[in-house]
Amino acid sequence: MRVRVERVSSLIFDDGSPVRAASAVAPFGGGWLVVQDDATHAAWVRGDSVTPVRVVAPVDGLEVFSSVAGTKHLKPDFEAACPLPTGGVLLLGSGSTAARTRVALVTPDETVVADLPALYSAVAGRLGIHADQLNLEGACLAGDRLRWFQRGNSAAGVPSASVDVDLAALLRVTAGGPAEPIGISGVRRYDLGLARGVALAVTDAVTLPDGRVLISAAAEDTPNAVDDGPVVGAALALLDDETVVAVAELPATDGVAPKVEGLAVREASPDGVRLLAVVDVDDPLVPSQALEITLQW
Repeated sequence: MRVRVERVSSLIFDDGSPVRAASAVAPFGGGWLVVQDDATHAAWVRGDSVTPVRVVAPVDGLEVFSSVAGTKHLKPDFEAACPLPTGGVLLLGSGSTAARTRVALVTPDETVVADLPALYSAVAGRLGIHADQLNLEGACLAGDRLRWFQRGNSAAGVPSASVDVDLAALLRVTAGGPAEPIGISGVRRYDLGLARGVALAVTDAVTLPDGRVLISAAAEDTPNAVDDGPVVGAALALLDDETVVAVAELPATDGVAPKVEGLAVREASPDGVRLLAVVDVDDPLVPSQALEITLQW
């Protein structure tokens, strides 16, 4: 695969404030929904306009969260955004703390939110890890199921992996329907290789028109699922079911490996794909970046 970054831009709300900690992106309402993992609202990008979309109510009266303020443990940490055929976007928390087990269904008309700790506990059990090792960072459609990706951490002995979730049941429960079992199946594990001695781990996933899955990956030197660390490399990887077909390193931008945390398809052809990616710069005062990427097979 050959990868080229065509354009880099900063994500800034219309009021001049930065889009913080971009963690996912999906097509939404004629534009793009960019998720902030340390805020209660997402960013709706339409042309040159960027406006907020509320996802959850304030937490203890707070709209944004940070390590410096001592409020990081409160953040909802939505890390995955899966576009649905109905036009809505399903946002999923990472699960790495009790505050991060929420799922939100966002449409242009409304947002509904459900706290689903039992689902996250069941996913951890299926993956064979402790609940506090969960770091679910990507999700995409796999037929009529949701393929949900765990970001690995080699320092903790946790591989990158995925499970398949009964999407219809998940949507019914999220929308406020009666509690029901949400089926989990199809565990897959992925070896994405190393970048400068650090294992690459899944940060997002998107389904391609031919049914294969494209993932973004980062080599972040961190001991656990909560703390940030230096990102020494980043890549895109093409998956065919459990097989890693190809891996292409992402070029540095301004001398820094881009911590791509969200992927969306802009256009696809038999020869490749044009992507929109969002980058978390791990600094709440610095706007997240949007990358326009061309990937050729």
